[in-house]
Amino acid sequence: MALEIRGLFMKKRCDWAGTDPLYIAYHDEEWGAPVHDDRLLFEFLVLEGAQAGLSWITILKKREAYRQAFDNFDPVRVAEYSEEKVQALLNNPGIIRNKRKIYSAIQNARAFLDIKSEYKTFDQYIWQFVGGKPIKNNWKGTKDVPTETKESSKMSKDLKKRGFTFVGPTICYAYMQAVGMVNDHVIDCFRYDEV
Repeated sequence: MALEIRGLFMKKRCDWAGTDPLYIAYHDEEWGAPVHDDRLLFEFLVLEGAQAGLSWITILKKREAYRQAFDNFDPVRVAEYSEEKVQALLNNPGIIRNKRKIYSAIQNARAFLDIKSEYKTFDQYIWQFVGGKPIKNNWKGTKDVPTETKESSKMSKDLKKRGFTFVGPTICYAYMQAVGMVNDHVIDCFRYDEV
């Protein structure tokens, strides 16, 4: 359990938050908090796909560059990206320059918009996998937290059927954690009861 001392107050955090200020801020302010904003849900979908095979801190450090490069994650604009835009992204040192991941973001934007046209919001669609409310887990330690669940497997299967890529069960579970569909803060973490 990571600790932070400010005056006499000690904050207990999930171990993974470590000591990097960016990671700590992400843990304290975002991770596990329920997200219902479609633009932010799309942002996390793209970022989780970009993270595949890399550390999350790598993505966090590039997040602002991603926002600039991907038009603040506007799915309408991303869905219309041309080959010239793809080449510009492949030459952008601020993001992960992986062709498959860039094409995936574009394909996922198109599939995202298809879901929005069917469900009115992506939020309505994606939250159905947890019955519309967060699953509150009771993990004692980070090692107890699974990398995938039956819910993330079901989500992955449905997203793939709808044309999404880079959405395997592990990526889907990380997405669920990030957007607060599950509360995977350990029970001793100060954020456990806050989210």
